[in-house]
Amino acid sequence: MSSAVSSAQVHDPRLAQALAENAELKAANRAQREQLQSLQQQLDWFKRQLFGQRSERRLVEPSPDQLSLADALGARSQTAEPPTRQTITYTRGKAAKRRPDEAVNDSGLRYDESVPVERIEHTPAELLGEAADDYEVIGERVTRRLAQRPGSYVVLEHVRPVLRRKVSEDELITPPAPAAVLEGTQADVSVLAGLLVDKFCHHLPLYRQHQRMSQAGITLSRATLTQWVRRSIALLAPIHEAQLRQILRSRTLAMDETPIRAGRSGKGRMKQAWYWPIYGEADEVSFTYASSRGRQHVLETLHGFQGTLLCDGYSAYAHFAGRTDGVELAQCWAHTRRHFERARDSDPEAADRALELIGTLYRVEAEIRQRTLDAGQTLALRTERSLPVVDAFYAWCYEQRQRLDLVNSHPLSKALKYASEREHALRVFLSAPHVAIDTNHLERALRTIPMGRKNWLFCWTEVGAEQVGIIQSLLTTCRLHDINPYTYLVDVLQRVAIHPASEVEQLTPRRWKQLFADNPLRSDLGHAR
Repeated sequence: MSSAVSSAQVHDPRLAQALAENAELKAANRAQREQLQSLQQQLDWFKRQLFGQRSERRLVEPSPDQLSLADALGARSQTAEPPTRQTITYTRGKAAKRRPDEAVNDSGLRYDESVPVERIEHTPAELLGEAADDYEVIGERVTRRLAQRPGSYVVLEHVRPVLRRKVSEDELITPPAPAAVLEGTQADVSVLAGLLVDKFCHHLPLYRQHQRMSQAGITLSRATLTQWVRRSIALLAPIHEAQLRQILRSRTLAMDETPIRAGRSGKGRMKQAWYWPIYGEADEVSFTYASSRGRQHVLETLHGFQGTLLCDGYSAYAHFAGRTDGVELAQCWAHTRRHFERARDSDPEAADRALELIGTLYRVEAEIRQRTLDAGQTLALRTERSLPVVDAFYAWCYEQRQRLDLVNSHPLSKALKYASEREHALRVFLSAPHVAIDTNHLERALRTIPMGRKNWLFCWTEVGAEQVGIIQSLLTTCRLHDINPYTYLVDVLQRVAIHPASEVEQLTPRRWKQLFADNPLRSDLGHAR
């Protein structure tokens, strides 16, 4: 009887339609539940990023006995008397535009009595030779330049005597003023180096440095500081280009990308641009700039490179390696680990197993660094201890992907898919001792961009963004090689004008440390008294 009823129900068109609609509703409900679960997992992850307890960010529970700011403002608004209103009338006239008082002109510096002044006396060659008796000093000429010591400013007075030959009263001789790094400016090289170090190493924007100068009694316009920085970086551009050429000769490159706002795309809107830092095997970094995140920049910048490219899972790098002979793609285990870290809330047992296996690989790498093993020893240790762990990890990944309870939207499914699709690239470090297990060394180097971005926020022009990449490439490389960036800039800004252009690679931080660090050029501060 039941089978007959079922057969009749099947042939009933209204019932069949209802059953089909029910099935569709169930499928839609299932999809919405999966989407809701995925969104909840993303929300939990963002909450951990914003409010999770970290070593550098700890939340302090509010005291129950202390009023909050909102409560205090609310209580104040209830008790405060309504303000009295007063009508003010005035007459405004149209005045002509005037040059701001703080602007500097070509006649020299302006500063108050609180600024220390130090003299540098120049003795001409005519007063040192046998003919010294033929000349008499009838006056002096003074050239003033702003200089900087750590934490203070000083004005240097270059005093040059005016000579007159005794036998010819009409002939006057004055030695020329010392050449400035930037022609036509009143800036000593110490100020130029100080501006660059404070802005790009210590992330102190120029307007704050301008405030500091004003408080010290120095009268300059902010536009003048901007021009000094721009012209100084322009002098360093050939050194950055030489360093990039050195980096591209490496056997292994690490590459990544980080965003930057540069240039205007409309009224009140900034363009989204990107830095593409490249890390060479000799601990040198180049922050190349591009107006987009497209793969064309990778193809153009790495043209001619032969070796191993270490990167994250972005498809642009795989595209470059796939179409370029002699380039092998290696990928980062730290990025793989982060995907399993995100799956801990949804499937902690499986995620912890993956993190445990990856952690074993990192313990092997820590031992390699601690023992300072050479290439042969590194390869042997990775083959003995890391290779079995990688094999076990991918065997476990295959087993997990057979689970019927894992849908594609599940965080663990995404982590397993990410790792499985990149298995070949993630195994490269096992057979190449010169390849790192991750790109963490590059991420540490590029932190200077996000740190600066929190202070100067954006670059007003794309040319300015390119110049930020140039100076950050040199200063970050100085840090990697334990070079004082101030000492380096003071020397190189003076040396670049006299150094042969064909040997510009000698001025890159790594080569400079070998050739000039023991006896660098100093600023005129050392001659003042």
